[in-house]
Amino acid sequence: MAYLVLVRHGTSAYNEKGLWAGWDDPELTKKGEEDAKAAGETLSDIHFDFAYSSSLIRHKQTLQIILDELKQHDVQTIESDALKERNYGDFTAKNKWEVKKKLGETEFLKLRRSWDYPVPNGESLKQVYEREVPYYEDTILPHLKEGKNVLIAGSGNSLRALVKYLENIPDDQIAEVEIAPGEVYVYEINIMGEIVRKEIRNHHELTV
Repeated sequence: MAYLVLVRHGTSAYNEKGLWAGWDDPELTKKGEEDAKAAGETLSDIHFDFAYSSSLIRHKQTLQIILDELKQHDVQTIESDALKERNYGDFTAKNKWEVKKKLGETEFLKLRRSWDYPVPNGESLKQVYEREVPYYEDTILPHLKEGKNVLIAGSGNSLRALVKYLENIPDDQIAEVEIAPGEVYVYEINIMGEIVRKEIRNHHELTV
């Protein structure tokens, strides 16, 4: 049996301003560092063999804070932009609540949460899934099948895409999945790569 742990990065400077970060690269705020530390505190029962993030600084900072909190400095860390946040294209750095006023509630929710909403010069969640899941299957899943514990620090959408795959969530239900900054999904994975148990730690309401 192995653990697969997904952690959303802590609050970033863009989160605090209500901006879509996408592929922009804001750092964690003081609150974000606290989010990551709180996530780490919930994981003291797991020793990790591998830890993954993208090249985005908010992902890397979150990962490092968690490993520091756990005093696990021997963990092999890997960066891959297959795990990058959704590219919000023309909506990058735009204020979510101003966009909501312009688009209306229905279109805003489609943009923010739906499966295949087109974003000018950006990505849908479906496109994130299509670049992320093959990387997971080829690179991460083999470690889990060998009984190795894996930690992934990512963003809301990069993790939602992976959760959709792991839990076989239908296209029309993925909009209901929300992951707050610092929230932790813990999966127990058997030697076949199948989920046998799921637990959510450091759960709190999404407010940004």
